[in-house]
Amino acid sequence: MNAEYYSEVFQRELQQLHLEIVAYENDELLWKKMPGITNAGGNLCLHLFGNLHHFIGATIGKTSYVRNREAEFATTGLSKHELLVMLNETQAMIQLVLPKLTEADLQKEFPFDFLGKHSTRWYLNQFVLHFNYHLGQLNYHRRLAV
Repeated sequence: MNAEYYSEVFQRELQQLHLEIVAYENDELLWKKMPGITNAGGNLCLHLFGNLHHFIGATIGKTSYVRNREAEFATTGLSKHELLVMLNETQAMIQLVLPKLTEADLQKEFPFDFLGKHSTRWYLNQFVLHFNYHLGQLNYHRRLAV
Protein backbone atom coordinates (compact mmCIF):
# COMPACT_ATOMS: atom_id res chain seq x y z
CA MET A 1 0.00 0.00 0.00
CA ASN A 2 1.51 3.25 -1.13
CA ALA A 3 0.62 6.91 -0.62
CA GLU A 4 -1.63 6.93 -3.69
CA TYR A 5 -3.61 4.05 -2.23
CA TYR A 6 -4.23 5.89 1.05
CA SER A 7 -5.17 9.06 -0.78
CA GLU A 8 -7.71 7.15 -2.89
CA VAL A 9 -9.14 5.30 0.11
CA PHE A 10 -9.65 8.46 2.13
CA GLN A 11 -11.15 10.30 -0.85
CA ARG A 12 -13.58 7.39 -1.38
CA GLU A 13 -14.55 7.34 2.29
CA LEU A 14 -14.96 11.11 2.40
CA GLN A 15 -17.23 10.85 -0.64
CA GLN A 16 -19.31 8.30 1.26
CA LEU A 17 -19.44 10.69 4.20
CA HIS A 18 -20.68 13.38 1.79
CA LEU A 19 -23.51 11.07 0.71
CA GLU A 20 -24.44 10.39 4.34
CA ILE A 21 -24.57 14.09 5.23
CA VAL A 22 -26.69 14.91 2.17
CA ALA A 23 -29.05 12.01 2.96
CA TYR A 24 -30.19 13.59 6.26
CA GLU A 25 -33.67 14.99 5.64
CA ASN A 26 -32.83 18.29 7.34
CA ASP A 27 -30.16 20.04 9.38
CA GLU A 28 -31.86 19.43 12.70
CA LEU A 29 -31.76 15.64 12.32
CA LEU A 30 -27.96 15.78 12.14
CA TRP A 31 -27.93 16.93 15.76
CA LYS A 32 -30.78 14.83 17.12
CA LYS A 33 -29.77 12.82 20.19
CA MET A 34 -31.09 9.28 19.98
CA PRO A 35 -31.82 7.15 23.06
CA GLY A 36 -28.88 4.93 23.86
CA ILE A 37 -26.60 6.59 21.29
CA THR A 38 -23.98 8.96 22.67
CA ASN A 39 -23.15 11.06 19.61
CA ALA A 40 -25.30 12.81 17.03
CA GLY A 41 -24.40 12.49 13.37
CA GLY A 42 -23.08 16.03 13.18
CA ASN A 43 -20.68 15.37 16.04
CA LEU A 44 -19.42 12.22 14.33
CA CYS A 45 -18.69 14.33 11.24
CA LEU A 46 -16.79 16.91 13.29
CA HIS A 47 -14.85 14.14 15.02
CA LEU A 48 -13.83 12.59 11.70
CA PHE A 49 -12.73 15.95 10.32
CA GLY A 50 -10.79 16.73 13.50
CA ASN A 51 -9.12 13.33 13.55
CA LEU A 52 -7.94 13.56 9.93
CA HIS A 53 -6.79 17.18 10.22
CA HIS A 54 -4.90 16.42 13.43
CA PHE A 55 -3.19 13.15 12.56
CA ILE A 56 -2.77 13.50 8.80
CA GLY A 57 -2.79 17.28 8.32
CA ALA A 58 -0.90 18.55 11.35
CA THR A 59 1.14 15.49 12.33
CA ILE A 60 2.18 14.24 8.90
CA GLY A 61 1.66 17.31 6.70
CA LYS A 62 2.79 19.91 9.25
CA THR A 63 -0.29 22.08 8.68
CA SER A 64 -1.17 24.69 11.27
CA TYR A 65 -4.33 22.83 12.38
CA VAL A 66 -4.89 22.81 16.14
CA ARG A 67 -7.40 20.22 17.31
CA ASN A 68 -10.16 20.96 19.81
CA ARG A 69 -11.46 17.43 20.42
CA GLU A 70 -13.93 18.55 23.07
CA ALA A 71 -15.60 20.91 20.57
CA GLU A 72 -16.01 18.02 18.12
CA PHE A 73 -18.49 16.49 20.56
CA ALA A 74 -19.93 19.68 22.10
CA THR A 75 -20.73 21.72 18.98
CA THR A 76 -24.30 21.56 17.69
CA GLY A 77 -26.51 23.24 15.16
CA LEU A 78 -24.26 23.51 12.13
CA SER A 79 -26.01 23.16 8.79
CA LYS A 80 -25.41 20.40 6.25
CA HIS A 81 -23.84 23.07 4.06
CA GLU A 82 -21.36 24.04 6.79
CA LEU A 83 -20.41 20.38 7.30
CA LEU A 84 -19.96 19.92 3.56
CA VAL A 85 -17.62 22.94 3.45
CA MET A 86 -15.56 21.29 6.23
CA LEU A 87 -15.62 18.04 4.30
CA ASN A 88 -14.30 19.81 1.18
CA GLU A 89 -11.51 21.35 3.27
CA THR A 90 -10.65 17.90 4.61
CA GLN A 91 -10.58 16.42 1.10
CA ALA A 92 -8.25 19.22 -0.04
CA MET A 93 -5.92 18.56 2.91
CA ILE A 94 -5.81 14.82 2.12
CA GLN A 95 -5.01 15.60 -1.54
CA LEU A 96 -2.24 17.93 -0.42
CA VAL A 97 -0.58 15.69 2.19
CA LEU A 98 -0.91 12.02 1.33
CA PRO A 99 0.26 11.93 -2.31
CA LYS A 100 3.57 13.49 -1.27
CA LEU A 101 4.50 10.60 1.04
CA THR A 102 7.30 8.38 -0.17
CA GLU A 103 7.81 4.72 0.63
CA ALA A 104 10.46 5.81 3.12
CA ASP A 105 7.93 8.16 4.79
CA LEU A 106 5.44 5.32 5.15
CA GLN A 107 8.07 3.11 6.77
CA LYS A 108 9.15 5.76 9.29
CA GLU A 109 7.91 5.60 12.84
CA PHE A 110 4.78 7.74 13.19
CA PRO A 111 5.71 10.96 15.04
CA PHE A 112 2.75 10.83 17.44
CA ASP A 113 2.79 7.76 19.70
CA PHE A 114 -0.61 6.94 21.16
CA LEU A 115 -1.09 3.28 20.17
CA GLY A 116 2.54 2.20 20.48
CA LYS A 117 5.54 2.75 18.26
CA HIS A 118 4.50 1.83 14.74
CA SER A 119 5.14 2.97 11.20
CA THR A 120 3.20 5.75 9.49
CA ARG A 121 1.71 3.07 7.22
CA TRP A 122 0.43 1.16 10.27
CA TYR A 123 -1.17 4.33 11.67
CA LEU A 124 -2.76 5.21 8.31
CA ASN A 125 -4.42 1.79 8.37
CA GLN A 126 -5.72 2.55 11.87
CA PHE A 127 -7.08 5.90 10.68
CA VAL A 128 -8.96 4.18 7.85
CA LEU A 129 -10.45 1.69 10.33
CA HIS A 130 -11.40 4.50 12.71
CA PHE A 131 -13.02 6.46 9.90
CA ASN A 132 -15.07 3.46 8.77
CA TYR A 133 -16.18 2.66 12.31
CA HIS A 134 -17.62 6.14 12.76
CA LEU A 135 -19.00 6.25 9.22
CA GLY A 136 -21.04 3.15 10.10
CA GLN A 137 -22.25 4.84 13.28
CA LEU A 138 -23.27 7.89 11.25
CA ASN A 139 -25.20 5.73 8.82
CA TYR A 140 -27.04 4.05 11.70
CA HIS A 141 -27.78 7.40 13.35
CA ARG A 142 -29.15 8.85 10.10
CA ARG A 143 -31.55 5.94 9.62
CA LEU A 144 -32.79 6.18 13.23
CA ALA A 145 -33.16 9.95 13.26
CA VAL A 146 -36.08 10.11 10.82
